[in-house]
Amino acid sequence: MLQQLRVAVIMLLMFTVLTGVIYPLSVSGVAWILMQDQALGSLVRKDGKVIGSSLVGQSFTSERYFHPRPSATTGPDATDPSKTVDAPYNAAASTGSNLGPITKKLIDRVQGSVDGLRQEGVNGPIPVDAVTTSSSGLDPDISPENAVLQVPRVAKARSLPEGRVHALVNAQVEGRALGILGEPRVNVLRLNLALDSLGNP
Repeated sequence: MLQQLRVAVIMLLMFTVLTGVIYPLSVSGVAWILMQDQALGSLVRKDGKVIGSSLVGQSFTSERYFHPRPSATTGPDATDPSKTVDAPYNAAASTGSNLGPITKKLIDRVQGSVDGLRQEGVNGPIPVDAVTTSSSGLDPDISPENAVLQVPRVAKARSLPEGRVHALVNAQVEGRALGILGEPRVNVLRLNLALDSLGNP
């Protein structure tokens, strides 16, 4: 009995060290050597200061910037910590809304987003990602169609020619990973940084 217990304890310690220490350190070390930027969180800097990550969306609400897709993340209610309230792009609470397609709250939110775009003068089809959230609530990218949809608003707010802003969007489009995976996309943070570089921020 004691001999079996000793073997079990030794195996537990061995696998704890192997899978809990050696393996994570090895993976982290390889990532640090081969992909240092990604291992550090793909941080984006401006004037030497970290302003975000290209992997995590941020809330841009000004007319002068391209807006990300809606976010369904929540946070604690300041008046009642036992409840939650909407807190877009809360990285500590990455999640989708889990609302069903016939839920009134979801229908009202999507309709509100559609109505807002119509008030901006959008008459044609609206890309799905302009009015729906991602499953994480932190998606940093939008579709090229969503970005193009916002060009007139941004150009007007910045007194820039629409053609110039449209060309900027086209320059920021990233293709499918390995040419076949996913869809073309535009990183909102990088696009807005490029937009600021045009002047008149």
